[in-house]
Amino acid sequence: MNSDMHANPKGLTITGWALTVPVVGLLCFSALGKFMGGPEFDKNFVVKLGYPASTRIPIALAEVACIVLLLIPRTCVLGAVLLTGYMGGAMATHIRVEEAWFVQFLVGVVGWLTVYCRVPAVRRVLPIRSEASSKI
Repeated sequence: MNSDMHANPKGLTITGWALTVPVVGLLCFSALGKFMGGPEFDKNFVVKLGYPASTRIPIALAEVACIVLLLIPRTCVLGAVLLTGYMGGAMATHIRVEEAWFVQFLVGVVGWLTVYCRVPAVRRVLPIRSEASSKI
C-alpha cells in the first residue's frame, strides 16, 4: 500500500490545528465559567436559560470531554461527533430563549472543519469536488 495515500498535506494539517485553537479556546472559556459559577453566572444559567443549578458541572464536564477528544488525533472524529450534539443542544437552548444562536452553529461547523483538515480519512469519506470533477 502506498504510504502517500495516508499522508496529510502540511498546509491542511497546519490549517486544521490553527482552526482548532479558537474552537478549543471558546469551549475552555465556556467550561471554566460553568466550573467557577458565581451569582451572575447562576442567574443567567438558572433563571434565563432555565437549567437546574445541579447541571452546571455535568455540562462543563461534557464540554471538557469534547475538548479532550477533539485535541487527540486518534479521537478527534469522536470529539467532533460529540461537539455536534453539544452545540446542537446549545443552539436549541438559545433559540428557546430567543437569543442569538449563530456562534454555537459556527463553533460546530468549524469543529468539523478542523477534523476535515486534520484527518485524510474524513476527506475521503466526505470529498469536496467541483462539478466538473464529479462527472464520471
